[in-house]
Amino acid sequence: MRANVWLRCLREAPEAESRLVVFPHAGGAASYFFPLSRALSPKIEVFAVQYPGRQDRRREKTFEDVVPLAERLVEQLRPVDDHRPVVYFGHSLGATVAFEVARRLEAEGNGPRALIASARCAPSAHRSHEIHLLDDAGIVAELRKLSGTADRLLDDEELLETLMPAIRGDYKAAETYSYTPGPPLNCPVFGFYGDDDVRVGEEDLLGWKAHTVGGFELHGLPGGHFYPSENPTRTAEEIEARVGSVM
Repeated sequence: MRANVWLRCLREAPEAESRLVVFPHAGGAASYFFPLSRALSPKIEVFAVQYPGRQDRRREKTFEDVVPLAERLVEQLRPVDDHRPVVYFGHSLGATVAFEVARRLEAEGNGPRALIASARCAPSAHRSHEIHLLDDAGIVAELRKLSGTADRLLDDEELLETLMPAIRGDYKAAETYSYTPGPPLNCPVFGFYGDDDVRVGEEDLLGWKAHTVGGFELHGLPGGHFYPSENPTRTAEEIEARVGSVM
């Protein structure tokens, strides 16, 4: 696994015992996970997925469908250089993307040791709030409700104009996702959610149990939908515990 246009190494640790690959939320970028990566143990090397359509990839077309996005990521996440164990952490939309990547790589015998599904309902329990169909003001209102984007960004009309295509495209991918039945994952799935999340709660995460034969655990953390940035130290502690349990 190497840093490239699709993967950013947030914590380089050649001697690390394991790797964590983090998948961003709708409208999110690899840099969102930088504070979390700093809080994690140096025994874990951290890579973040960078979707097209944002930051240095802003001129690229955003994916509006989870499946082709996952298929492109399979090419990047297929092990090529060593056999260090890998755990996926997918937040919101990222949980669905990580699931689709994991099921494809498991079919090749190269799946992750575990999937941490964060703040996202199970693939088979998918539902849409049709946020991608709202006008820009409506999407901004949703972002303010979830507190996932700094107010200074939402108040910067020029910057927001450049971000909106990626945000809308990501929401479309999340909300039009259609689960295709198939074998459950062999790896364990850990469901994480924020205690104060206004969109996704404990009941939504329980559905992930049906998508694995490797065991399922549910963990609530303090904070809202974007608890990883609200409480990076606590989130790092929970991730480290889960990584340690599958090594």
